[in-house]
Amino acid sequence: MEEQLEQIKNWLGIGSINIFGLPMSGKDTTGVRLAESIGGKFLSSGMIVRAIEQETKQGLSHGGKLIPQNIFFEWVLPYFEREDLWKYPLVLSSIGRWNGEENEVMSVARKSGHTIRAVVELQLTEQEVIERWEAAKLLGDRGLRHDDADPGVFQTRIQEYREKTIPVLRHYQELGLLVPVSASAPRDEVFANVVNALANFSKRAYDFAPELPEDV
Repeated sequence: MEEQLEQIKNWLGIGSINIFGLPMSGKDTTGVRLAESIGGKFLSSGMIVRAIEQETKQGLSHGGKLIPQNIFFEWVLPYFEREDLWKYPLVLSSIGRWNGEENEVMSVARKSGHTIRAVVELQLTEQEVIERWEAAKLLGDRGLRHDDADPGVFQTRIQEYREKTIPVLRHYQELGLLVPVSASAPRDEVFANVVNALANFSKRAYDFAPELPEDV
């Protein structure tokens, strides 16, 4: 695996890898580990939003709904320009989850030097997601978000992913950036599969960067 991680690191430079998946798919767990393994920085839109909500005493992400797009552009995208991130590759957790945000995300990432080089989709069925959620509640595991205890809120998050994020992934697929990986296995195996998939992708697309629309 070390050789594959070195391959990914050399290919990525200070670019970005964006990781998507349904709730409970392990986006943050995988993303943090990948960032640490390649000497990069990890950014999660959910963590950013929740931190700013706490600081500003605002609650815009409750109920399982994605935050409004104008808030996403104002709060999350400026992180790409942070000076403490300039020299590092980035591993992103679902930055730009709403259809229509992806081109702006790619543009801001490119202008900051963190061009998005690949988009990993951690694949689980909705039934697997629900089973993991039920197991996590029973075991008190994973540090569930406080609002995830409400089944209606959790179902809303799944619906938001289905309606707003799946089109984002289709767009990345059309651009040749999507790297699908099954998330059904244990965490260590999923991580190994992500590393293997990214290493193989990097060999095929070493110098590839998608063309963005001129108005982005």
